[in-house]
Amino acid sequence: MRAEETMSALEVRETHPAEPDPALQPEIPAPILDVQRLSLWYGDSQALHDISLQVGEKRITAFIGPSGCGKSTLLRCFNRMNDLVEGVTLEGDILFEGAPIYGDARGLDKQALRKRIGMVFQKSNPFPKSIYENVAYGCRIHGVKSRRALDEVVERSLRDAALWDEVRDRLSESALGLSGGQQQRLCIARALAIEPEVILLDEPCSALDPVATAKIEELMLELRKTYTLVIVTHNMQQASRVSDYTAFLYLGRLIEYGPTEKLFIRPLKKQTEDYITGRFG
Repeated sequence: MRAEETMSALEVRETHPAEPDPALQPEIPAPILDVQRLSLWYGDSQALHDISLQVGEKRITAFIGPSGCGKSTLLRCFNRMNDLVEGVTLEGDILFEGAPIYGDARGLDKQALRKRIGMVFQKSNPFPKSIYENVAYGCRIHGVKSRRALDEVVERSLRDAALWDEVRDRLSESALGLSGGQQQRLCIARALAIEPEVILLDEPCSALDPVATAKIEELMLELRKTYTLVIVTHNMQQASRVSDYTAFLYLGRLIEYGPTEKLFIRPLKKQTEDYITGRFG
């Protein structure tokens, strides 16, 4: 009798699978990245727990949550930057335009992946070189030698980063002489120079003043016309201003994910509401 009851319960579970959580299943048009049940450990410490989400092409997706919740760890998974950290192990996969980033023998070459998925870090990190050489660096690494071609790339990238008019007469000067906001836009120009499809931004405005922050936010909205952007931010007002979709993470778990306006105005989870209203975090 128990065996029959057990089998009956199993059949019910298989016939009526659990409904997907609407707080985690927004409809994403034209996803370019597809995170599939991703878990990650730093040694014995688990940093990400079974995360699944999709990132829309030519959209801005923001990751929010308190410090240590896994936002930057998840961001670095998209271009395998976590591979540089000793003791990291990972389960699950991420598909980039349908190809596995981590998976089987068809997994993407890291160098090729990082050319297609660029990254801008929290602290601007211009090289101790001229403004020109900072932007041209990636192209030189990938074999571009023609001065004319490099000139075109440098101008295009600086224009796309809204920096050309400020530095066009200073290209031979050290990049370290730029202001903090200009240095961050230079780093964005450096990422754009190799023509990526996706740009990852890890708290790009955290060290900037409000004026420089406004310029970076305006730039992100302009870049969205051409690129897919994924941004980590502690600034919820920034997420609400610039992003199309927002994911709220807590203790390495995806709590809620959806269109930004809906998540901020009508969150489906109380935990999300408590965070965005400042009750915790």
